[in-house]
Amino acid sequence: MNVSDIVFNHMQEGIILLNKDFNIMSLNPAAKKITLFKDEDADGIDFASLFNRMNDFLTIKYILLEMGNWEGEVQKKRKNGELYTEWMMIRTFTEEGADDSQYIVIFNDYTQQKISQNEKKLAEKVLENTSEGVMITDKNSRIISVNPAFEIVTGYSNEEVVGKNPNILQSGIHDVLFYKNMWEQIEDIGYWKGEIWNKRKSGEVFPEWITISSIKDDHGNINNFVAVFTDITDRKHAEDQLRYLAHHDSLTGVANRYSLNKRLEGLLHTAQKYKQLLAILFLDLDRFKQINDTLGHNYGDMLLKNVSSRLKGIIKNKDMIARLGGDEFVIVLPNIKHPKEAVHIAEGIIEALSKSFLLNNQEVFVTTSIGISLYPLDGNNIESLLRNADKAMYEAKYSGRNQYELYHTEMHRNESKKMIMENNLRRALERNEIYLVYHPVMDANTNEIVSVEALVRWKQKQLGVISPSEFIPLAEESGLIIPISEWIIQKACEDLKMIHLQGKPKLRMSINISAIHFNQENFVKSIDDIIQKTNVNPNYINFELTESMIMPKANESVDKLVKLKQLGIKLSIDDFGTGYSSLSYLNRFPLDILKIDKSFVSGLLNYKEDCSIVEAIITMAHRLHLKVIAEGVENKKQYEFLKKENCDYIQGFYFSKPLPFHKLITFFESWDQEFIK
Repeated sequence: MNVSDIVFNHMQEGIILLNKDFNIMSLNPAAKKITLFKDEDADGIDFASLFNRMNDFLTIKYILLEMGNWEGEVQKKRKNGELYTEWMMIRTFTEEGADDSQYIVIFNDYTQQKISQNEKKLAEKVLENTSEGVMITDKNSRIISVNPAFEIVTGYSNEEVVGKNPNILQSGIHDVLFYKNMWEQIEDIGYWKGEIWNKRKSGEVFPEWITISSIKDDHGNINNFVAVFTDITDRKHAEDQLRYLAHHDSLTGVANRYSLNKRLEGLLHTAQKYKQLLAILFLDLDRFKQINDTLGHNYGDMLLKNVSSRLKGIIKNKDMIARLGGDEFVIVLPNIKHPKEAVHIAEGIIEALSKSFLLNNQEVFVTTSIGISLYPLDGNNIESLLRNADKAMYEAKYSGRNQYELYHTEMHRNESKKMIMENNLRRALERNEIYLVYHPVMDANTNEIVSVEALVRWKQKQLGVISPSEFIPLAEESGLIIPISEWIIQKACEDLKMIHLQGKPKLRMSINISAIHFNQENFVKSIDDIIQKTNVNPNYINFELTESMIMPKANESVDKLVKLKQLGIKLSIDDFGTGYSSLSYLNRFPLDILKIDKSFVSGLLNYKEDCSIVEAIITMAHRLHLKVIAEGVENKKQYEFLKKENCDYIQGFYFSKPLPFHKLITFFESWDQEFIK
């Protein structure tokens, strides 16, 4: 074997000899290993069959014929069809004494190198475009390279940090022990991750989330450290904001309900432990809804912010303000020496809030009602103290507003009675405890009974007769007013039908309408259904409404009143002059009757002002083509005055008290026009 054969057989590069027609003549062992061909498989086959793309072979062949050699990267196929990349060099040679040229192909399997190059390029591209900062150091913690995100976050360029220790980024916030524990963990498990505070080139300290990993060789020796980090400044700000919002009211900045409960829990524990007195002030703004509805929610929000500011100026640092929602605030006064301290704060709040607020050059006035409960006198837990302060606040509202009220046990007794009453009221209809009485109305000119007013009554087995002034507000508060009102209207219509059949076909029935019932969307439809069901003539039904019922939503009220008129129902304003006292609506609303409140009638004989008011109401009503009823007439002098002033209708104890249905029929039969002479 000559030298050339030895070289041919022992070279690590693959070698293939081709004849002039590019057919394989022989392969060395390295070529067989790369291509998977044996001598007998490859002998005489076309070299072109080893190429993945025929165009690649044709291009190389053309260059060889023109220039005699070619070198470059090409994609080939092994015998089993597997594709691979190789670096190939082809040279043309002619053996001595031969006429035809031959070709020698020298090549390497370049697949793994290509993959490594691609992976390296990919890794470089990823590092270049990732939003996370990356820093690579050698085993001695000297920085080798950083990516663009590192430069953006820290402000240091690659050139400024290469060769330096990462401690140039230390903020000074963490102590030696922190870094000692960090490096011990990296040595033990190969990485450390967590939140750390570092420093930018500008000197600004910032938080980052970082993972530091050690890179080891095949023998377990550390070659490098890689740190990947994210600037979490924005996230920290967001967390702080969320933490703040979780404990504070977003509008006013004072504590919210959650924070109140958590803080109050601790304060009550302290008060119990050290036998301290603690006060809770429950505040509700008077007329806030009217301001909100009139000026808009933006003004309402501005008012709440201003109220919060004034409250902060009154209480001490140890005290707490919380907003429960809407216009309700709670103030907690821990460790007070005497209830007078709570009263003193309440008086200061009332005085401070009674002064006007300037909202966008709009002067606004608001007052507050405050309820006060005391630990341990009025409760020993959060729920009972807040509930009792709330009850006291409502007592302050009922007493005239713009004042405070201390909770006391009588309120609890009243609350218990109220609960018992509500439970019984829920069963009152099915037990037939609710009934109607009728108050006759007389024509002042003819002395004829022209109508009756239906009045609801409740007689409970244990509680006895309960005044409407007690159970109607309770029915409105509990939502029971809707079924009760519908029952009243239906029963009054049924009784009116009966009266018509018993010889009084022209008698009218007046029915008081609840504001809550009136404001229901299906109110008119429910009335129409009752009329159809009872088959009563709606022309003889009169609904009595109050000014305060129809004025707040005047446009909606007009629409409903018109629909009621279309059904044939007459409409009257009850207690005229005691509500909004707005005369403008009298032309807008389709009314038939004004009812003079009994408070004016009772003062006719004693107060000239009341006489003038009644005279004015009657005159005005007649000019607007409205009839007038005077209620509460109790004596002959009142009756004679009203008749002289041309009041159309009279109602009162002077000639009849409200009567149950069976007595009403008897009253009709025995009525004598001489009764009033």
